[in-house]
This record gives sequence, C-alpha cells and structure tokens, in this order.
Amino acid sequence: MRITIRNLLASVVLSVTASVAFAQGAAPAAKPQVESVNILEVSKDVQAQREAGENKPGSNQPIWKNANSDVAHTVNFPNKEMGVLIQKSGQQWRLIRNGVITVWGGWLLVLMAGLITTVFVIKGQIKLHEPKTGRLLKRFTSLERFSHWLMAFSFLALAFTGIFILWGKFFLLPIMGGAAYGAFLLVMKNIHNFTGPLFTASILLFFVLYVKDNIPNKGDLTWIASFGGLLSGKHIPSHRFNAGEKIWFWGGVTVLGLIVSASGWVLDMIVPIPGIEYWRGTMQLAHIVHAVAAIIMTVMAMGHIYVGSIGMEGALQGMKTGYVDEAWGKEHHELWYDDMKSGKIKS
Repeated sequence: MRITIRNLLASVVLSVTASVAFAQGAAPAAKPQVESVNILEVSKDVQAQREAGENKPGSNQPIWKNANSDVAHTVNFPNKEMGVLIQKSGQQWRLIRNGVITVWGGWLLVLMAGLITTVFVIKGQIKLHEPKTGRLLKRFTSLERFSHWLMAFSFLALAFTGIFILWGKFFLLPIMGGAAYGAFLLVMKNIHNFTGPLFTASILLFFVLYVKDNIPNKGDLTWIASFGGLLSGKHIPSHRFNAGEKIWFWGGVTVLGLIVSASGWVLDMIVPIPGIEYWRGTMQLAHIVHAVAAIIMTVMAMGHIYVGSIGMEGALQGMKTGYVDEAWGKEHHELWYDDMKSGKIKS
C-alpha cells in the first residue's frame, strides 16, 4: 500500500516537472496585431472621397452633387432647361461679368478718358494753318447728317445707360440707396432695350450712305504709317475720309456696331428667326460678347467724338451745317478738295 502511494506521488511530481520544462522551452504565442491608419498621413483628396460616399444627417454629398451637375431632370414644364436646378456655368459667367468685364473694361474707359484729357491739355485744339476763306464746300447732305446724328444720339443713350447698368452700383447705389437706385436702374434698362433697335437701323442707313467713300486705298497706308501726320508734323493728303475715319467706319461702326446690335437683339429676345431658343447659356454668351464689343466700341467712339468736336477746329461745323470752309477742306482732305474744285465731285 505504501509502495503504491509512493509511486503515485512520484508520477505526479515527474509529470508536473516535465510540463514546466516543456512550457519554458516552447516559443511564446503570437500576440494579435492591431491595424490602424494615421489620419494625418491621409491626403485631403482621399479623405474627401471617403466622406463623399457617406450619408450624413443634414449634409448629403451625393444629393448635392446631383443638383450641382448641370443634369436636366424631369420637370412639368415645356422648357426642359427648367430641369437644371443649378447651372454651374452661371457662376463662371458671373465671375467674368464682375471681374474681367467690369474691372478691365472700366479701366480701359478711364485710361482713354485720361489720354484724351492729356492730349487736349498738352496740344489743345488743332488749329488751321491758313486763315478761313469764307468760301464754303458742301461736305455732307441732309440725309447723311441725319443718319450720323441718329446713330450718335442713340449710341450716347446706349453708352450712358450701359455704364449705369454695369458700373452704377459702385458710384450711384451708395448715394441713392437701394430703393431709388432700383427704380432708376429699371428706367435705364428700358431706355437701353428700346433704343437698341433704333441704333441698329441707324447703323444700316449709315453704312449704305457712307460705304462708297470708305473703300481703302494705297494712300491710307501712308496715313497710317505717319499716324495721320503726328510723326511728321504735316497732314497727309486724303480723299473724303482719311485712314483714321475709315478704321472707325469699318472697325467701330460696321463690325463692332453689328456685333453689339446682334448680341443686343438676342438679349432683348427679338431675333426674327422662327424657333430660336433663348437658353441660359446662349444669353450668358450673348451678354459677354455684347459687353466686350460695346466697351471697345465706346473707347473708339471717345476718340472719334473728341476729334470731331473740340479736338479739331472746323470739324464739328461740317456735321452741323453740312458745309466746311475751303481752307479746312484743303488742309485736312486735300485730294477731296482737288476733286471738288475740278468739278469731279459736285458741290
């Protein structure tokens, strides 16, 4: 009995000793690894993409993206464009209007006004080199003068109302206040819209009457090369109209005038073409073209108005009465004067 108990105890001791030795010699079990991401190392673009696919209370990105995607959805209106909730290009148009056109266009007008003022202060009015003779030459017919003044007054109405519409909020709104300025701007807008077709008609009439005397010729290159005599100090002989006047006729009146007119008709929605659609994008493009062409035309017109009024002695008389002094005709348009005196052109 004692031997049996002793043997049992010895077996237990040996088993425990062997288990401890085996445990000490075995490799430790691997610990579970914790996977983590350092959010500071994730780029903003990747993080934004992850968040864009998540639905968040009060801020659902997928819904906002669909609304701001220029996609035309189904609407119960004949005009399918009404299905576009947010037109992305509208923001681009607004930035161009309030940035490039308003800022650079405004500075262009200011610089031209400053240049004209500087020239007048330094040089004054261009006087005739020879005294007036008292003998008059007929320079413009009654119809020619009518077309000129019709275009001039309609252009001035469009120019001033356009300035109020585009820049009035900067210098009139603080003075007049919101309500008064809004009413004033509505009047300016209506004057602008209704004067536009009259301006177009005056351009077409003006073109028909004056185009025959504004055909370019070789002598115009000489005039342009010397800047109309500013470099040489002598007037360059010219026919009824010199190269500067021809540039104004073709570039200012004809090209820019027709561009302003065509884009203005689109903005007024009076284009006589059946089935034309006035889409938002079409109107925005027409507005940009209209504003840019109008500003350039106004800059050119400022130079023309200056020379034809206070810049040159005797120039305004021709358009007021239709007649100019012989001394003026000989000095500024010598070839035309020779044709008049020889009877080639009837006075």
